[in-house]
Amino acid sequence: MAESSDFFERVYHLVRQIPPGRVTSYGAIARAVGAAKAARTVGYAMNASHQLPDIPAHRVVNRQGLLTGKHHFGGNTAMQQLLESEGVRILEDQIQDFAAHYWDPLLEGADLPDTL
Repeated sequence: MAESSDFFERVYHLVRQIPPGRVTSYGAIARAVGAAKAARTVGYAMNASHQLPDIPAHRVVNRQGLLTGKHHFGGNTAMQQLLESEGVRILEDQIQDFAAHYWDPLLEGADLPDTL
């Protein structure tokens, strides 16, 4: 359990750094924490983060820009509304102009946590 908790904290450390109006993917977060094959576990961390007000989980989407985690936000449109309030345009659960909004922690100078 402590290992999972430590992994989640590393994920949260990065997610807190995603700027408003930008998004990243589960896989990008996994690579940045040194666990490239753990994108699904990043998703579990995002699902567990909803009780933590300082985690902008709405900014983490799948690698194609789809709002795959939207059902975890307490409403079918809550994730979309949060992103749209930051200037991200969504059409049919997909971020429009995904490349322009994409934030890669390994390329953007993020403060990376210690890897596993």
